[in-house]
Amino acid sequence: MRQLQVRMARWSARHAGRAIAGWFAFVVLCLAAGITVGTNEATTRDFWVGEAGRAEAMATEGGLQREPTERILIRSRSGPLDMAAAGSAAQDVTERMRGLPEVKSVAAPVRSEDGRVLLVSVTMNGPELEGRKNVVPLLEQTAEVGASHPDVIVEETGSPAISKGVNDQRGEDLALSERISLPVTAVTLLVVFGSVIMAGVPLLLALSSIAAAIGLSMVASHALPDAGVGMNLILLIGLAVGVDYTLFYLEREREERARAGGLLSSGALVELAAATAGRAIVVSGLAVIVSTATLYLATDVIFSSLATGTILVVAVAVASSLTVLPALLVKIGRRTERLAPRKAARRAKRGKPDPTVKPETGRVFGALLRPARTRPGLTLCLSVLVMLGLAAPAIGLKLIDPGKDTFSRDIPAMRVYDRLTGSFPELFVTHEVVARAAPEQATEVKRALVDLGRRAQADPLFAKGAKGTGPTVRTSPDGRISVLRLAVPHPAPSDEAIESLVHLRQDHIPATVGQLPGVETGVSGDVARGQDYVAHESDKLPLVIGFLLLMTFLMTVWAFRSVVIGIVGVVLNLLSAGASLGLLVLVFQGTWAEGLLAFDSLGAIASRVPLFLVVILFGLSMDYQVFVVSRIQEARRNGMSAREAVLEGINRSAKVVTSAAIVMVTVFGAFVALHLTEMKQMGFCLAVAVLLDAVIIRLMVLPSVLLLLGERAWWPGRPGRRGGRTEIPAAGPLTEVG
Repeated sequence: MRQLQVRMARWSARHAGRAIAGWFAFVVLCLAAGITVGTNEATTRDFWVGEAGRAEAMATEGGLQREPTERILIRSRSGPLDMAAAGSAAQDVTERMRGLPEVKSVAAPVRSEDGRVLLVSVTMNGPELEGRKNVVPLLEQTAEVGASHPDVIVEETGSPAISKGVNDQRGEDLALSERISLPVTAVTLLVVFGSVIMAGVPLLLALSSIAAAIGLSMVASHALPDAGVGMNLILLIGLAVGVDYTLFYLEREREERARAGGLLSSGALVELAAATAGRAIVVSGLAVIVSTATLYLATDVIFSSLATGTILVVAVAVASSLTVLPALLVKIGRRTERLAPRKAARRAKRGKPDPTVKPETGRVFGALLRPARTRPGLTLCLSVLVMLGLAAPAIGLKLIDPGKDTFSRDIPAMRVYDRLTGSFPELFVTHEVVARAAPEQATEVKRALVDLGRRAQADPLFAKGAKGTGPTVRTSPDGRISVLRLAVPHPAPSDEAIESLVHLRQDHIPATVGQLPGVETGVSGDVARGQDYVAHESDKLPLVIGFLLLMTFLMTVWAFRSVVIGIVGVVLNLLSAGASLGLLVLVFQGTWAEGLLAFDSLGAIASRVPLFLVVILFGLSMDYQVFVVSRIQEARRNGMSAREAVLEGINRSAKVVTSAAIVMVTVFGAFVALHLTEMKQMGFCLAVAVLLDAVIIRLMVLPSVLLLLGERAWWPGRPGRRGGRTEIPAAGPLTEVG
């Protein structure tokens, strides 16, 4: 592998102009390809899991699937509702909606029980997920009706309007996170390198990698549908790893330049960096890719979309570090070499020291490393106890599938939704009981479903039907599929709504339609979807985590030829992930931090967050582990003792690892400022995990473990010793300057 990296660096160094032009041509080509083919978005059927998914498949088979529905509320500005004004507005909105091609039907106005609100329900054409794309004309007509009838307030909500609001808010949030993370990242890099040009290189490559990955993800969506979350991860992970990988390479090139003292050309220096940092970048990138690929085992369209976006942006970031980065460094290095004599003369005239000669670690890093260096056993015990203490709250982890009830009230449609469910509580939740049977059983099935409906309406957890009306059953034209809808006057995440689903599945259905021979039944709806989704993830969790641990172990053993290092890596990653999940539960599952972080606690953690975070954290933790252990292994190969190698490797990597961690913490931490609680949880957990990993794990726990193990850390093999410094493999001579 090292030979390939060096050859790539050598070619880029010798053909810098072509390498740079080729890279940006590749980025443009990726974007052009993506724009040309467009994004293949996931459809409703891609989200089907469990019994709820099976029920929806049966309903769709009979043409009785859920349809996107908007609710238009007409209410008084103050005091009692003027029915004449409300009726006029209702008639106007009905006529306007019926004239839209996006609308399938408009129901007759319904007055709330307290008489203060008039409701008009509009059913849209097309599948459920298409509603958010087609809802804009409906919102425009509602606004025009409101302007034409100033005596009443006319407003609209519904799943399509809410979904559009969430997407708009997500776009604003991403722009906000960029405005926060990009300047802080730029300042951090400027402090590290002391040069605007050198600080700009990591940002340039990270942003170009993100652009290329976005185009590639659009192409990939035609094989694996995009669930609408891949873009978020490309931006989140792309900026973090793109800057990190470039930072590792740049720091090594600068170190080699300072060590060479002007005796080696820029081309030779990037070859040295490629032989060392380049290999670490490749191994780190492969580790992230392999770890993330385990998400495909969850057989979930959202996780598959997250995995695809992450894999693509990491692969592109690695490619940029191995191809265009050496070319950029050669261009910059040649300029530096031309200006070096003039700058040296000015420094000598002013009596200033050479800025390239810097200590490997400062006082802060020295203080952090001192406990592990002087008392590794005590440091290890105390550090592990701290991490286990932070992980302890994870024992009480509760999962929830966040639905529309949990979205931010900054979205206008959500505020209208609250008023809708306040006036019409039966619209909170709808359970859909679907039955499939032979056509000749249609009458019997309908009778059983009506009986089921009456039993449910007598259950205090369900909404009562309108006076004088009974349950309504819809049957497909061929008589095979029947659907009964039951209203629940409680929000989807509530205990009452969940308990109503349990009653329905375990009591009411078995006592009615479930007794009919040859009849297949299933329950769908918002509550059923959420509960079945969480159960599906819980079932897949052991498989995903098992493969994750195995692949992390194998990747580490392959990289360092040491079983012990592999075991240590897995244990430390588990420690880091456990501590971050514990803090996530401590902060977000309770209410004490709501005001501090501006969120409304769900009393649980979004179901997708823990599994995704564990997978991503294992991959990102490998970045630091590979970089640090590579420096230790390199020191051993250069003739140092086990103890000297550990201290040397940690010393030389401390600054760059911490700088990279600051970048990652900034990028991930910016997501805490977003509106969506799920994204807040992800950003917080990733930021905390990276911080703990970089400071406690890599500066305290890892050196303590390796110092205590000594030579045993490299079992069954040992790094070979040879005098002198690490050299690039024989693939051509180093070029001296002058």
